[in-house]
Amino acid sequence: MLKYLLALFFFSSILIKAQYTDQINSNRPGVSLGAFAVGKGVVQFESGIEFRNYKHDRYNLSTVNAKVAFLSVRWGFLFEQLELTYQGAYVFDRLKNKISTQHIEFKRKGLLQNYLGVKYLFYDPFKKERKVNLYSWKANNSFQFRDLIPAVSLTAGANFILGKNHYPFGDMFDALYRPLFFQNLGLPSETEPQLSLRGILATQSHFLGTWVFVTNLIYNRYLTNHSEKSYILTLTHTFHPLWSIYLENQGVYGDRYDDLIFRTGTAYLFTDDIQIEGSFGISSRSNPSSVFINLGASYRLDFHKDFISAAELEYKESMKEEKQLKKIMKKDKKTEKKRSRKAKRI
Repeated sequence: MLKYLLALFFFSSILIKAQYTDQINSNRPGVSLGAFAVGKGVVQFESGIEFRNYKHDRYNLSTVNAKVAFLSVRWGFLFEQLELTYQGAYVFDRLKNKISTQHIEFKRKGLLQNYLGVKYLFYDPFKKERKVNLYSWKANNSFQFRDLIPAVSLTAGANFILGKNHYPFGDMFDALYRPLFFQNLGLPSETEPQLSLRGILATQSHFLGTWVFVTNLIYNRYLTNHSEKSYILTLTHTFHPLWSIYLENQGVYGDRYDDLIFRTGTAYLFTDDIQIEGSFGISSRSNPSSVFINLGASYRLDFHKDFISAAELEYKESMKEEKQLKKIMKKDKKTEKKRSRKAKRI
């Protein structure tokens, strides 16, 4: 019974605060962005290391073995619905070219992603406080049709290319792209502009108390010759106060890169401000095929201050005055006792 009461308390606190939660709320271990911001005054770091293996059938099964370091920084500022987001990914890899009879290896490193954007929550279905039934856990966690109404946010920002780019348009096999009699192997096929735009429409639904469903519709690399459209669907289930699992499907549609990816993984709440996780992913296409193994952690610096209403301020002030009055009365009482004792002696 106690665990149900604790779960009810935690769930009701989420409904009341909506944006900010007492425990860290990370976008990891998946790659989708949740609709909610981290909350005003919160700075959150989400990092990980991913081991990737690619194989491309159009290039005679040439391969890429890569290590990708991820860093996302989220800052809630000005008000609860607003968040500044940075997403970066740095790659160390080895490309093995098998097109020619003599295999050639390229060792590379560089930025795969460098994105800065602003998220704004347009619609929050939890903004209106819901009534909590203190006598029935089932009543508070049973499915209701209003749970299907999602929170909606928009993240808009820009991709920035810094220095030499080995992966234009996110293509890990760019060095082998359309080789002309093998003479341009190792040379980039096309230069990606230093600045391009990216927009993400995100929705987030909570239902049955322990399930969260997130969708992302993404338009990437706008203002380039190779714009890209994609979607991400993420379903997360918290089966224990400290443990959760997720399933994710991502579809990418572009003329330079086209793929269908499936991921799954688990996350563990180490403390209220630290989450650690691991995940596994695989693609369904062969140009290229890919396998991912990811380990990561998220950390939150919590400087959030809840909004205090005028009534609460007035109540706190009255309690302070009452406490001060009690001290004065106690002091006067002691003084009066001393006077009585002196009067008796005389």
